[in-house]
Amino acid sequence: MAQPGPVGVSQWQRPLLPAALLAGSEGRRTPRDWVVDGLMYALCGTFGLLILLSTVRYRGTTVSVLDAVCGLVAFAALWFRRGRPGLVALVVVSLGGFSALAAGASAAALFNAALRLPLRALAGVGALSAVATATSALAYGNDKGYDWSGLVVGLLITAILLVSGLFTRAQRDLVASLHERAARLEAERRLHEEEARAAERRRIAREMHDVLAHRISLLSLHAGALEFRPDAPPEEIAAAAGVVRGAAHAALQELRDVIGVLREDDLAEAVEPPQPTLCDVPALVEESRAAGARVDLEVDVPDAEALPSAVGRTAYRIVQEGLTNARKHAPGAAVAVGVLRVGGELTVRVVSRPPVAVGAVPPPGAGTGLIGLGERVGLAGGTLAHGLDDEGDFVLSATLPAEGAA
Repeated sequence: MAQPGPVGVSQWQRPLLPAALLAGSEGRRTPRDWVVDGLMYALCGTFGLLILLSTVRYRGTTVSVLDAVCGLVAFAALWFRRGRPGLVALVVVSLGGFSALAAGASAAALFNAALRLPLRALAGVGALSAVATATSALAYGNDKGYDWSGLVVGLLITAILLVSGLFTRAQRDLVASLHERAARLEAERRLHEEEARAAERRRIAREMHDVLAHRISLLSLHAGALEFRPDAPPEEIAAAAGVVRGAAHAALQELRDVIGVLREDDLAEAVEPPQPTLCDVPALVEESRAAGARVDLEVDVPDAEALPSAVGRTAYRIVQEGLTNARKHAPGAAVAVGVLRVGGELTVRVVSRPPVAVGAVPPPGAGTGLIGLGERVGLAGGTLAHGLDDEGDFVLSATLPAEGAA
């Protein structure tokens, strides 16, 4: 199975990057790492071998053999440089102080230390490299005495390796930070998408409740009338059946509209059905009156058409929820609806009297309508209150900001 990589890195690019930049590599070398290892061993081995051969003529056989053994140990230690850069640098740089063959390996270990060690530890390795360089100038010196030119060249190479390693390290840190930032932005984008999707579904759920609860409560009211008045005149039964059929047809159509918006594959292209406004409240009340409810309506909003659309829609839903609850829990009771504009606030009030007649069993409710209505009012910047007043009437009231009206 392919391991996950940095954000924006294609699968074909992974072999070209070091394992240190790839998430989930778990220390396994990439093809790029194998190529780098091969080149490193070839170059460092050639460099160390040339130095060793140049010193054989004025160093004894025993010393040369010991030099070669120490060099081989240094090259073997380089294999573990990625996992243990400090320990490898300590061993290899120390061996490079008196082993000519280990000189190339010492350069690789020093560069690796600059690439991976903390700065304080790197300073110690740098000091150790300076001491090893001074020692090697003495060990490689010929019969002319101390090799001062070797010391200068060794210190210069040490400085170049440290600076090059730190520069490469800064580049890697920058790339890693960019990958981390890209991953964080991607995670935030997905989170925002999930939150937006959840918010949209909550909004659609509120629409479904507001629309369908109103229609179904009308159906329940007329069906209850047919059930408890089987001896009614045929004209009344036919009229009630017609209202039931019309309400069922309207509920089915509105359900289709909402389901169309809910479809995952059509969510981006779905056309939302027209939303009701404050101007539609009188028609809503007339619909309840036609179903036999006793509803008094008072609307005093001179600039209703100029209200913000969200405020007008929320006011409509408040009245709708109040009428629906009255039909469900107080069938036959009188209802008073008031919508007033006072200064910069719009007040919506629905008062349901105690039930005065027994009809069909009211449809069950879990209080989700009032919960969703509270969320809707909160989104519009208003406040919602509901409960029994001193006279035992159930009062549903809300105050909405009317700023923006002409």
